[in-house]
Amino acid sequence: MSFDFNIPLSVRDLVKSGGINQYVVQDVSSVRQLGAQISGFRAALRSKGPLCILEHFDTPYSVLYHFQSAEPPLKEETLELLVQVVSRLSSALPAQLDDASLDSAQRRDLLNTVKMSCFLLSKLAESFENDAFKPGIVTATSKGNKKVKSKGIAGFDWESEREGVLQALIQLLQLDIRRLWNMSLVEEEFTSCVTCCCYKLLENPAINQVKSKGTRDGVIHLLGVLVKKYNHLLGASVKIIQLLQHFEHLAPVCVQAVSLWVSEYGVRSIVGEVMREIGQKSPEELSREGSGVRAYAAFLTELAACIPAAMLPSISVLLDHLDGESYTMRMAVLEVMGEMVSQVLSGEELEESGRDARDQFLDTLQEHLHDTNSFVRSRMLQTFTRIVNKKALPLARFRDVLTLTVGRLVDKSVNVCKNAIQLLAAFMANNPFTWKLSSVDLKAPLQKEVDKLKEMKDKAKEQAPVAVIEAWELWEAMEPELLQTVQSELQKGREEREGEEERVEETALAAAENIAHLLRNNKYRQAVSLTLACMKTFPEDDLFVVSGGEEEEEDEEDKPTEEVVMAVMALIFKGPEKSSESGGVETGNPQDPPLPSSEPGDPSAAAELLSKQEMLVQYLRDTHDFAVKIEEAIAVISTMLYWKTTSVVQEAIDFFVTVSEFGVSQALVGVRRMLPLVWSKDAGVKEAVVEAYRRLYLNPAGDSQRAKAQSLVQNLSMLMVDASLGTIECLEEIIFDFFQKKELPPAVLQLLWERFTGKLSSSSLERRAAVLLLGMAARAEREIVFSNLDTLVSVGLGEKVQEDFQLARDTCITIGKIADSGKPKPGKSSKPFRLPQDHQLFTCLTNAITTGLLSQDLYWLSFSEHAVSLLYRLSESPDRTCAHILRRCSALLLEELSKEGEASSQSDNSLEEKDLSQSQPSVSGSLPSYLLSHLLSLVGCVGFHQVEHLERSVSAELRRRRVEKEEQEEERGGRGKAGAATRRKSKAGDDTLDEEMGLVGASAEDTEAELIRRICETELLSGEQMLSSFVPLILQVCNNPGKYSDPQLTTTACLALSKYMMISSEFCDSHLRLLFTMLEKSALPSVRSNTIIALGDLTIRFPNLIEPWTPHLYARLRDDAPSVRKTAVIVMTHLILKDMVKVKGQVSEMAVLLMDSEQEIMALAFNFFNELAAKDNAIYNLLPDIISRLSDPENGIEEEPFHTIMKQLFSYITKDKQTESLVEKLCQRFRTARTERQWRDLAYCLSLLSFAERGLRKMQENFECFGDKLGEEAVYQSFITTMGKIRRGAKPEVKALVDEFEHKLTACHTRGMENLEPGESQPAPISTPASKLDKRGARGARSQALSTQNRNDDSDFVTPRPRRTRKPAPRRQRAAITFSSDEEDEESAGELEVESETPKVQTPIQRSSRRTRTKQ
Repeated sequence: MSFDFNIPLSVRDLVKSGGINQYVVQDVSSVRQLGAQISGFRAALRSKGPLCILEHFDTPYSVLYHFQSAEPPLKEETLELLVQVVSRLSSALPAQLDDASLDSAQRRDLLNTVKMSCFLLSKLAESFENDAFKPGIVTATSKGNKKVKSKGIAGFDWESEREGVLQALIQLLQLDIRRLWNMSLVEEEFTSCVTCCCYKLLENPAINQVKSKGTRDGVIHLLGVLVKKYNHLLGASVKIIQLLQHFEHLAPVCVQAVSLWVSEYGVRSIVGEVMREIGQKSPEELSREGSGVRAYAAFLTELAACIPAAMLPSISVLLDHLDGESYTMRMAVLEVMGEMVSQVLSGEELEESGRDARDQFLDTLQEHLHDTNSFVRSRMLQTFTRIVNKKALPLARFRDVLTLTVGRLVDKSVNVCKNAIQLLAAFMANNPFTWKLSSVDLKAPLQKEVDKLKEMKDKAKEQAPVAVIEAWELWEAMEPELLQTVQSELQKGREEREGEEERVEETALAAAENIAHLLRNNKYRQAVSLTLACMKTFPEDDLFVVSGGEEEEEDEEDKPTEEVVMAVMALIFKGPEKSSESGGVETGNPQDPPLPSSEPGDPSAAAELLSKQEMLVQYLRDTHDFAVKIEEAIAVISTMLYWKTTSVVQEAIDFFVTVSEFGVSQALVGVRRMLPLVWSKDAGVKEAVVEAYRRLYLNPAGDSQRAKAQSLVQNLSMLMVDASLGTIECLEEIIFDFFQKKELPPAVLQLLWERFTGKLSSSSLERRAAVLLLGMAARAEREIVFSNLDTLVSVGLGEKVQEDFQLARDTCITIGKIADSGKPKPGKSSKPFRLPQDHQLFTCLTNAITTGLLSQDLYWLSFSEHAVSLLYRLSESPDRTCAHILRRCSALLLEELSKEGEASSQSDNSLEEKDLSQSQPSVSGSLPSYLLSHLLSLVGCVGFHQVEHLERSVSAELRRRRVEKEEQEEERGGRGKAGAATRRKSKAGDDTLDEEMGLVGASAEDTEAELIRRICETELLSGEQMLSSFVPLILQVCNNPGKYSDPQLTTTACLALSKYMMISSEFCDSHLRLLFTMLEKSALPSVRSNTIIALGDLTIRFPNLIEPWTPHLYARLRDDAPSVRKTAVIVMTHLILKDMVKVKGQVSEMAVLLMDSEQEIMALAFNFFNELAAKDNAIYNLLPDIISRLSDPENGIEEEPFHTIMKQLFSYITKDKQTESLVEKLCQRFRTARTERQWRDLAYCLSLLSFAERGLRKMQENFECFGDKLGEEAVYQSFITTMGKIRRGAKPEVKALVDEFEHKLTACHTRGMENLEPGESQPAPISTPASKLDKRGARGARSQALSTQNRNDDSDFVTPRPRRTRKPAPRRQRAAITFSSDEEDEESAGELEVESETPKVQTPIQRSSRRTRTKQ
């Protein structure tokens, strides 16, 4: 057969007429004929081998031609035969190619066979792939694919057959079949035929899946062969770009392909070609693409992670994308640079060019830490994290990158902050300095070495000459001029020289020193003359004789030459070693001693020491700077622990664990600050905190079990030092978790007991920490404390209790762990746990309280509070025990009075009201104030815990007994006669109705509650009870602050009064005026702070009594003392958010705190409004009244703070309906506004709203309300700003409305301005002096609610109205002007109506028992 097979562009092109000697398909068989022809094809393959394709090409071609209509078995059989043809051809070709007798005809047949078989197999594989994956018809889902796979004969799976096709093609193309073509030039059509099949397989979305790994690897290797042997490099690079542009899922596959071609096939140039193709993409084009840009970026990033060295030479083609709009491409290029720095351009062996490239890359990465896009900034931080983790960041860059990272901690993007924390943690984990980084510890060594360096430099300056020049350097400088002088001297006659000869010294050595001196002073002629004279005078001396002059004749000895003279002077000036080197004339004996003119000693050793010291100082300075930066970051990251983003909080927790492991001094601040997060509702955050403490404290260092326990206990004890009670409670939750999971060994408990009892030498702090840790463990296992109760009592509360009341207090806390929690347990109720009344514990507590009463120890107050609490929790009759304690304490005080001789002694131990009232006048003059303070604190604690005992323990016990009695009656009734059962059956209907209505047991519970209430109201403070005896003393101290001026006494009396008021509503009502007087008039911030806390508790317990006094609570938000304002905002936040106080316009006082000078108060105010905004319409309902009060001409604030506050409040208005309603309300308020300031404020508030067409129409409807105010420039500008906001992004029809309305606004503004005469301003109906308002700021506007007159007169104290002027008549006018909708609260307390939202039920004491604490 003599023909040439040319591969067509399309399958159907082969049926058309071709060129001369070109193969054309003569007859395309029909579908019916295909079965028989395929059988013939199979037989021919068995008989003739792969060359049968030359005769039977039309048969598989016909199947390919009729692929859509042919039966699946025929297609699958044809595919199998073609795979066999290609495989057998691969086996036969090597021998035939090496056959030397192969002629041109045989070569042509082999070439046609290769072309035909590859063409048919590739096209048939494409057809199968198209049939299996039809993106236009079937979506790329698993269900669609499964349906397609189900077609065909049993056992055929195209996904598995693809691997066989690819392996057959790889096996064939790996042979050197290029010799079949003329000059080994393979035609491009042949290569494209195979590559099109490969790229078609890659377009399948399932190519990334694990099940397609064989197909993916086969395609990549086949393309690798084509790229390397068949000149497909350029085509592959272009095709990769096209695939990435249209198929985003191919980025990992393309990375795998390119990296394999580079590593296994050695085709490195394809990397540059692909990068060049991406680099030539215009930034404008990339900014419009979506998936294509993401695919390019993913490809570059992953490729850089695999083969960064191959990408390094071509990185310049990508740099233009750093200035483009596509941030995705910027991230990719920058990540490529980062991979090159971390994997290629790292280490000390880099050449100069590599260092320059690394520095340029790092400069670029640092610049983009300030990129405009947050995703780029975040990715750069991740890149630097990888660089630092691989230790590829040069030490010289540490400071700069660390500074930039700390700056990113305050980034507005949460992801940036999170990645900045990760980078800082990487810096700590990979720092090259030291394992312990504490600026405090490093400062002293640094200063010491700096002083040492300074001393060494000063010493070097003293020893070294100003300029050290070697002798040979001077000789080389003077040699030309000296040679001329020698020549001129030798030319003179002997007579002339003899007349000018210098005087010769007595010795040759002295003469040589003189010659050297003359040479140093540039006296060359004299030096030469003296040298000539010495050579004549000392002819035998080694200094003036130069040996080796054999060429000289004897008769010329007296005529020295210029060379000899120069050699002699060189020997004298430089010494024997240098002279022989430079002069070229050997001198005398090399063992001669050094001459006086030789150079000084070498200072290289001193210089080396100085260099080492400078390096040490630089190392210490870098280490100190690094520690300072880390501590600066700690201060910022500690605030992130309470962010709402869980991932940031978790990163911050991990960071503090890392810095703690490196001994950073400030790390303990963060470790403690994260403790309250153990109560977080987010399980991830809570687990992160527990895991952090587990890493820090449960992996101690030590060789033995006891050593590890000692280290663990010591670490936990350090946390307890100076810890607040809140911190201890949080730590208790973590320790409880450790003990519950058995993570703490028994040796820890043993060591804690040894520390507490003193068997192991410990400080007082360590003993207190030990007893608290034992109490924490008791939560998990009660027997830890209960079985050692006697030890706790004898050690902590025994005879030495007065030496350490803090240890006694902590012992009470630990013993309290064995008491019941107070929460009702499910199931059958059991008797409460109580100790016998004669237990040693109560005796020790009684003695400790009474003996400590006379002590001046500051910690006795907190001890007595916990001791009384412990008595009420564990004693069977705590009221009797406490009454006994009060009698003993009262008697002790009376004894103190009697010792001074200022009061009569009392024989009876009981203290009657008459006795106490008689002794009061002398108490203030003789008894120390701390004694009264101790007594009143104890009295208040007893009163508070007595009512708590009644409402908790007694009430629960009554309920338990009632239930137990009912159960016993039911058991007895069950054993009764049948008649009883009949009677119960007759009443079954009534009982069922009671159960449905929830009335079973209700009457009994009401009776019990009424009994407790009656006891509190009528008995506890009656004249017969012990508590009532102290009421006159408490009132005496509270009513006379001038007489009892001690701060601690006043504070304690105030708290005692408030605790008494918690007992009885009648007592509370009768003394509310006194308590509010102390709140308003007390000069002590501690009294005011404690009073407002007490009033918060009273509001919860007796809401109806406190409600008329609510304005006074709001008034403390403007207190001058920051501590009082802070306490007030905390209390009011609690009351408002718990709906215990009705929120009215007075909440504007909270808004003023948004501009408070104290950052902590500002944060609390922001938190309040954030929480309030979570309630539906809360901010929306309050906004009009807040605006009215803050813009009030008399009690408002300045405009600038007003604007800042309004920006924050209006940010909570997000609903369209709220916005539209506010537009209407604010427009209506223009009618009642009477000052220009109010106009400006209302207009500014309107400009803060984001409303669209409906809001604009509302404004147009209410134009008459503000049209006459547009003459004011600020009002007009605010409305113009509002129109500009509406215009942005509005539809054309809305823009037309905006333009029309804006024209109307401008017309009114112009008309208003024309009505004004030149030099005249538009007057406001009510004039407000500007100076008065300008001088009043956010803090300046804060005023006390009580007038000066009321401050000076206690007896005339009445409930004041917060914002009143001195003249009542104008006050009513101005109240009308401020157009507040909630002015009802300005009325007197007696006219106030009870609001429906105010709770009416008296609240049990336990809801507020933990908040009233004495603040010292």
